[in-house]
Amino acid sequence: MVEPLNGRRGVLKIASDGSRRAAIIDIGSNSLRLVVYAGPARAPQPIFNEKLMVGLGSGLATSGAIEQRAFDRAIKGLARFKALVEAMEITDLRCVATAAVRDASNGSAFIAAANGLGLDIELLSGRDEARASGMGVISAIPDANGIVADLGGGSLELVRVRDGRTMHHTSFPLGVLRLEALQQKHRNGFARAIMKRLAKANWPGEDTGLPLYLVGGSWRALARYDMMLARNAMPVVSGHVMPVSTALKLHRRLRSASPVELARIRGLSSARVGTIPAAAALLIPLVQQLQVSQLIVSASGLREGLLYQDLPAEVQAQDPLVVAAESEGRRFARFAPHGALIDAWISPLFPDDPPADARLRLATCYLSDIASTANPDFRADRALEMALHGHWLGIDLADRMVLAQALFSSTGGGLIHPFKVPRDPALIARLDRAARWGLAIRLAQRLSGGTASAFAATRLSRGEKSLRLHLDRDGTGFAGEQVDKRLRQLAESLGLSSRIESASNAA
Repeated sequence: MVEPLNGRRGVLKIASDGSRRAAIIDIGSNSLRLVVYAGPARAPQPIFNEKLMVGLGSGLATSGAIEQRAFDRAIKGLARFKALVEAMEITDLRCVATAAVRDASNGSAFIAAANGLGLDIELLSGRDEARASGMGVISAIPDANGIVADLGGGSLELVRVRDGRTMHHTSFPLGVLRLEALQQKHRNGFARAIMKRLAKANWPGEDTGLPLYLVGGSWRALARYDMMLARNAMPVVSGHVMPVSTALKLHRRLRSASPVELARIRGLSSARVGTIPAAAALLIPLVQQLQVSQLIVSASGLREGLLYQDLPAEVQAQDPLVVAAESEGRRFARFAPHGALIDAWISPLFPDDPPADARLRLATCYLSDIASTANPDFRADRALEMALHGHWLGIDLADRMVLAQALFSSTGGGLIHPFKVPRDPALIARLDRAARWGLAIRLAQRLSGGTASAFAATRLSRGEKSLRLHLDRDGTGFAGEQVDKRLRQLAESLGLSSRIESASNAA
């Protein structure tokens, strides 16, 4: 066993505009991965992601060492990763190794071989892993309050998260590559043996009835299987919520699932298919012992947590959705970006928006030029696709639908719902309001021509019976038939009449 390092290696590099380009090489027990991130430091987007399933931890249960074939494949893969990072001219690089290298008798030899390639390997302790995984969930779900379960090939990390902090970190040698041996050893007593280990480590302690945030490729694979069975119209893994009863349902289904059925799971590699039954078997004692309220899948974990915990407190406090939307809006803006001006201009029409929806409205305004370069016949479809499948943090599936509806309506989609909507009156009301945001944004973009000057010379007001566009003396030139048409469309959606009042009319 190799002793983990204490402290952090590397230098944080954030540009003056708040962006960061960084790479992480993650040497896990099951996979070896290189992920390159770019964009805002608070909402990094993966721009390159390569995974190699080498199974460094596959032989630990029997020999206690990394098997030579896996050893050699991993070193060869690391050589490629290093060449790629150098070709990309990325200097902000962090290389971390976890349970397999930490626990293997030849772990030191592996690190030495990696060092020989010019890579500085940081060996994380189980506590380091747990804390980074918890911070990864917090980076994507700032208000997370529950227990994070990060399932890797060699270990399971549990960490309590609350108020943007991590606490009660524990690492167990319960990775998917070790579970088969445990199942054979304990047979019908497997679940009881897992629960005993959890209780010995004081889990759940005083915290029961909380969500369990699932982190790791095997949990995500299980979520994909659940979405396939449920025929989810929008199978977005990040933020996917499952009731606790789903754990037992999936475990039972997997007992008889054929390899052909599992191979149909969308976006799943063949190497990952074999880990799903073990992940489902482990989930049963977890939900029973921890007495969790629901299961929430997080696509952000250890790697994202390593990036997040480096950030200054003021950057960590930023809203990841708004930061990402502002960055993308700037990239697609036809002229200078002015999403905040649009939001301020239309906000008088929606005074009752709760803060959670007001942030979605602001994000929509930032993204209002996102489909401007598309063929006019397909702008609404492009905006819809980018909203539904974009790399947005800090939102759940319902929020993503609201964002998508608003962008769809803002780019010519009208008031219709462009996707299957659950039978949820509260969500339907949010979507209908989002469609009206879209029409208001559409009016703002037509009035201004994608520039900012019109907003200083005009304003909207909403009365009991009418919607009015006010033009001061510098704003009268922005009036026109198309502006009047879109004002009428917006007013009709609000059940109001419309009127344009200009300074010349008042005179």
